[in-house]
Amino acid sequence: MEKQTLPNSTLILVFGILSILGCCCYGILGIIFAVVAIVLAKKATALYMENPELYEGYNNVKTGKILAIIGLILSIIYLIYVIFLFATVGFEGYQEMIEELRRSAGA
Repeated sequence: MEKQTLPNSTLILVFGILSILGCCCYGILGIIFAVVAIVLAKKATALYMENPELYEGYNNVKTGKILAIIGLILSIIYLIYVIFLFATVGFEGYQEMIEELRRSAGA
């Protein structure tokens, strides 16, 4: 009998990678991609555990789940930092900090 690829195994891996990259977008995109990847990984793991001899691609699922957990943690940390930053200096102060960083990087 030929082994089938686990459903969404590649998608889980891609979403895990995107969750790490998405933490740079104020953490929101990273959280969304991470949660979707973790939910899909849970379903794929349950399917694999029922009949492991029928499926391949479980390594992609495990790797994607680990990346999604890392991305979720990074995104949550960054989101908390952004909320703290806006609460302390406000939006105008944040814009001034960004402008000062741009001036110092260009000089």
